[in-house]
Formats: sequence, C-alpha cells, structure tokens
Amino acid sequence: MTSIGGTEMVDWNLAVATATRFVRPGPEVSRDEARAIVAELRKHAKSSEAHVRAFTRMAQPDATGEAPHDTPVLVVDRPGWIKANVAGFRAVLKPLLAKMEDRRSAVPGGAVLGAVGGKVTGVELGMLLSFLASRVLGQYETFAPASRDLPAGAQGGRLLLVAPNIVHVERELEVEPHDFRLWVCLHEETHRTQFTAVPWLRDHIEGEIQAFLGETDIDPGTLLERLREAAQSLAGAKPEGEEGEEEGSRSLVDLVQTPAQREILGRLTAVMSLLEGHADYVMDGVGPDVVPSVAEIREKFQKRRASGAGRLDQALRKLLGLDAKLRQYRDGERFVSAVVEEVGMDGFNRVWTSPNTLPTKQEIAKPADWVARVHRKADGAP
Repeated sequence: MTSIGGTEMVDWNLAVATATRFVRPGPEVSRDEARAIVAELRKHAKSSEAHVRAFTRMAQPDATGEAPHDTPVLVVDRPGWIKANVAGFRAVLKPLLAKMEDRRSAVPGGAVLGAVGGKVTGVELGMLLSFLASRVLGQYETFAPASRDLPAGAQGGRLLLVAPNIVHVERELEVEPHDFRLWVCLHEETHRTQFTAVPWLRDHIEGEIQAFLGETDIDPGTLLERLREAAQSLAGAKPEGEEGEEEGSRSLVDLVQTPAQREILGRLTAVMSLLEGHADYVMDGVGPDVVPSVAEIREKFQKRRASGAGRLDQALRKLLGLDAKLRQYRDGERFVSAVVEEVGMDGFNRVWTSPNTLPTKQEIAKPADWVARVHRKADGAP
C-alpha cells in the first residue's frame, strides 16, 4: 500500500465504501426476476461466443469444438462493479502512486496531500465511481486481479455484465428485454474474443499504460485538486458557467499529460478506438440474424449515448474524458466498416498480426492509409 508519512495516499477501502453508499439504487425487481435476469445474461454470454467467432473469424474452436477462452463471465450488481474496478485501479496505479510518494517532499502540494491523507482521496475516488457505477452495462477487465468474490481467468481477464444497469436501460429505452440483453452480450463478448484470440494484445496495452504512468509529471496536490473538481461536480458545487471555460472543458487525462504522454496517449486512443469500434461493428453485424429488433435498439441507444442524462451528466462526461470514449465508438466503427468494405473481414483481421499493424490515430480517421500501409506493402504493391 502506497502511503505518505504512514497515511495511505488512497484509502481503497474507503473508496469502495463511499461509492457503495452513494451509488444510485438499481431498478426494482423481485428475487425471482433477478434470478431469471442473471440466468438469461449468462446464457446470452455463452451463445454470443459462437456468433462472434463466426462473424469475426478471429478465434477458431480447438479440438473439442470450444473457443480458447479461459476467462469467466460474471454477472454483478453495482457494488460488485465498484469492487472490481477499485481492485483494478489499485493494481494499475501502483507504480504511479509509488512515484508520487517518492517525490512528495520535493514537489509543491505534496505536503498538502500528506496532511489531507488518503481518507479524502478515497472519498473523492468513491464519489467518481458512484457516478460511473450506474452507467456501465458491461466491460471486459483485461488486468483484473483475482479475488474470492470475483475470480479471474488464467490470463487475468474477466467479463463483467452489470445486471441492474442493463435492466435500467432496456426499460428506459422501452425495447424488447431479451433482444437488448443479447445485443449487449455480443458487444462485450467481442472484447473478450479480441484479447483471448490475440495473445500479444494484453501485454502491448499494459506496456503502453505503464509507459504513460511512468511519464506522468504531476504533483500530488494537483491530482487531489482534479479529483475534487470532479467530485464537486457530482454534488453540483461547480460554479454556474464554469463548464464553458477553457480549463473546465479539459478532461482529467488532458490535465496530467506531458509531451511524452501525448504520444503514448495517441497510440492508446487509436487502439481503444479500434477495440470499441470493432465491438460495435460486430454487435450490429451479428444483430440482424439473432436480434430481431436490432435496428430499433441501435437507433434508440445511439440517441441515448449521444445526449447524456442532463447538464450535470454532460459536464462530468467532459471532465472525466467520457466524451472522448464516445468518439472512439463512432470513429472506430467507421474505420472497421471502411476497411472491411475495402479488403473483407480476413483482410481487416491483419490488424491483429502485431503491434506494428495496429492503426495509428491518423489512420483511424483515414482508413485508406491503413490499407495502403498494411496491405499494399505486404502484397508487394508499389
């Protein structure tokens, strides 16, 4: 545990307790309904494997006819999602927090954070997680540490489906529940396939993340200030009109970047756009064959995704960098669609050959440039 003067820099247990206390309650369902929903999500997650394998041609079955997956599918509630993500943050941020501890006495603001302690930081992080916990439908946790309640697979990954959020959105959109649940599972199963079918992908992304954190040049006081800004937004404490100011329009990620980090972040943005766009492309490509109401679901979901829940929600999305994630879905899907149209699915799958065949941030915006670099050179064209 990283600490300052014997005080934890981040009180992770308090972060979990705070987020769990303030997270919104999920939709009302009976015990029998809850059991049925969990069972159906597990069933859809399992059936999605074959649909995604057939459509993407990425993960071929082994001798037993099964896909080479070794990651569990876990249906969780909002507190379960919070616990999983705090564990993930704790693992990923460990090098950064250790670095901040080493320089706390030499950097302005370090003494402030030492005085305030990990209790306040834990509360700030908990408030942010309480906001996010009611919005995530599912996620593939690539670097998930195993726990008694949330086991991980042999390669460290696990697929989380957040049941109350899925039910909340399907009710809000007034779509057919069974279709919507399968549609969500198709997206998340695509992420699982990406990492289980491409052995080098996990290590590559982990290396980029650690390089990003290793280049972080931020003092503890500034980090605490940014966390507090986000948490105050949750409480409605941000002054009126501040959202339009230049500083208020920057995300937490923007505020901690060094020049070296911008290069790394550009590569990470490209690969995340690829992964998210590919998942959206697959869920819609498979959809017409197995999800009868996919067109209605996609139209309603896109409107919901673009609009947000209100002014506060939009301000927080901007601060947390979630608007950038929305662009990743859109830009990534356009890239995948354009490449598949040009060279077919097998031609697109050259993207998974090595880190060198991943698209750059510029190529995400100009798919023809990726095709020219990867295909024409590989095929001997001038």
